[in-house]
Amino acid sequence: MPGQSPNELSPGAPAFLFDLDGTLVDSVYQHVLAWRQALEQAGIELSVWRIHRKIGMSGGLFANALLRETNQPVSAEQAERLQRLHAEAYARYADQVRPLPGARELLGTLTRLNVKWAIATSGRREGAQSSLDLLNVPPNVPVVTRDQVTHAKPDPDLFLAAADRLGADIMTSIVVGDSVWDLLAARRARALGVGLLSGGYGQDELQAAGAYRVYEDPADLLRHLDEVGVRANDSA
Repeated sequence: MPGQSPNELSPGAPAFLFDLDGTLVDSVYQHVLAWRQALEQAGIELSVWRIHRKIGMSGGLFANALLRETNQPVSAEQAERLQRLHAEAYARYADQVRPLPGARELLGTLTRLNVKWAIATSGRREGAQSSLDLLNVPPNVPVVTRDQVTHAKPDPDLFLAAADRLGADIMTSIVVGDSVWDLLAARRARALGVGLLSGGYGQDELQAAGAYRVYEDPADLLRHLDEVGVRANDSA
């Protein structure tokens, strides 16, 4: 996939700020299982569906939210240990992760049309790298990870930082995500939110969180790029 050259980027199309897990790569359920293993190792029992409902938050907020479900007090040490256990468990599932249908094609099309795009993920860089490699993300594309910002989703910091690194106006940018946390962060950043069903949230939930449009997956978004302001002649 070719990289982006700043002096060739189309001024007319919006910039795209993508979440990663569940949006571009099919990794949500691997994360759910990894969190379940981490919680079990910590002696905490929690239903898988409750874990899934928190996917998309940063690891620290996620751990706090899950432990609140059990009415147990949360210490910084507990949250840090859970994040470490999760990272170790997820590493064992990483080889099962695949790009979502149309993800590579979508990113390649945006690049070909000279449309700015970046990735903003609540994961840390070490955990996200294998997914970035699967997508063939060029080294000159901005990737903002949890360890680079003060607060993660549902705070807007990740998307604000990604827009800043692109030199794009956040208020004319499009955030693409699969969870309510992505769309809440997009709303707080004052960006336009587009939801994908590929992370397991329903259309009504994504729209209630602020999605302007909802598509099945990256392939479906690619087929409807004109609906979000990208046309084939934007490369002119």
